[in-house]
Amino acid sequence: MKNILKKIEYNSPVILTFSLLSTIIFFINKIIPSIIPAFFTYRGNLNFINMLLWPLAHGSMDHLIGNITLILLIGPMLEEKYTSKILLFLMVITTLTISLFQGLFFNGGILGASGIVFMMIVLTSFTNMKQGKIPLTFIFIALLFLTKEIYNGLFIDNNVSELAHILGALVGIIYISIQGKINRHT
Repeated sequence: MKNILKKIEYNSPVILTFSLLSTIIFFINKIIPSIIPAFFTYRGNLNFINMLLWPLAHGSMDHLIGNITLILLIGPMLEEKYTSKILLFLMVITTLTISLFQGLFFNGGILGASGIVFMMIVLTSFTNMKQGKIPLTFIFIALLFLTKEIYNGLFIDNNVSELAHILGALVGIIYISIQGKINRHT
């Protein structure tokens, strides 16, 4: 047993820490139901703690499993490619961007990591990008994604922030655009 434990590596610190915290917060909220509404839901106020922590909370087991599964599948590859520091920075920028739009344009609360997931999906689409080329996989995923989000936003009455998904994807696109310009000049 000791040999097996020695072989286990905390290989993706940002992704694993985020996933563990999200899972712990979900189960603590089952014991103390006021935790998520008090600390992990952003409602547009200028509370910096809530502005940063809301992606760690999830409203249901399906919500948690859906987001964390995708984060654990694609996050470690992104953390290795872009570094832990850059990935954490992009997660924070995505969160703050969504927080600002949520506060400016909507009255309801927001929670969950879906915006971060969509930022990661965009970054994943560009992981094997050749210099100056736009991957067809990115175009295809972008069209599917935008069609779904626009359709859901216009025709489906749900508690999902399609805007958060779109903003997360935009943060990924902006980062890739900036990174591409930096790489062309070095």
